[in-house]
Amino acid sequence: MTVLDIRPGVAALQAWGGQAASFGTSNQTVVDKVPADIMHMIDPHWYQFPPMNPLWHGLLGFTIGVLGFISIIGNGMVIYIFSSTKSLKTPSNLLVINLAFADFLMMVTMSPAMVISCYYETWVFGPLACELYGCAGSLFGCASIWSMTMIAFDRYNVIVKGIAAKPMTNNGALLRILFIWMFALLWTLAPLFGWNRYVPEATSWSTPFSFIFLLFCSSYIPIFTLYSCSCT
Repeated sequence: MTVLDIRPGVAALQAWGGQAASFGTSNQTVVDKVPADIMHMIDPHWYQFPPMNPLWHGLLGFTIGVLGFISIIGNGMVIYIFSSTKSLKTPSNLLVINLAFADFLMMVTMSPAMVISCYYETWVFGPLACELYGCAGSLFGCASIWSMTMIAFDRYNVIVKGIAAKPMTNNGALLRILFIWMFALLWTLAPLFGWNRYVPEATSWSTPFSFIFLLFCSSYIPIFTLYSCSCT
């Protein structure tokens, strides 16, 4: 009869438990693992927080990896099907394709870097990549939510006004798409020219930026519009 030695596993579990229990009781902070080349980008506010349990890094990395894979495959299929099927090439569906395109690019550019950062428990790509990562999130995020807003306007026009509604044309849809990307690009580039800035999060998983006016224009207004069009 073979007897399994469980002592190494028990020792590892006890070591992990001791590490987890030490969070909040040591002098370490969440900033301790941040690389030196991006330390200047960290706001002093985050120095007061203890490091996170490594389990959360692993769970978030796994979740983002799964969601990224599903989103890339799903949105890629939407773009291919709607672009290659003649009967689906309508002005309204141009907005749907634009939404899928924005979401596809967001997950392609953001999910791999975030999964890697979760593995290393900090941002490891340097300050330039941090700013580019923030730009990608801002650009594709704004484009995505404003695409949904334009789709809501179109559905509102068709459902509420019925046959009296003026149908959207290809040129009208393309003008809306142009507005979406120009608007998103405007607010994406603003931090690069001194109007606020892109900085790492406290966990250094990713690089958002604090921008109140963008939050208002690219979150509150579209959400209120979607809600209003859905309730009318």
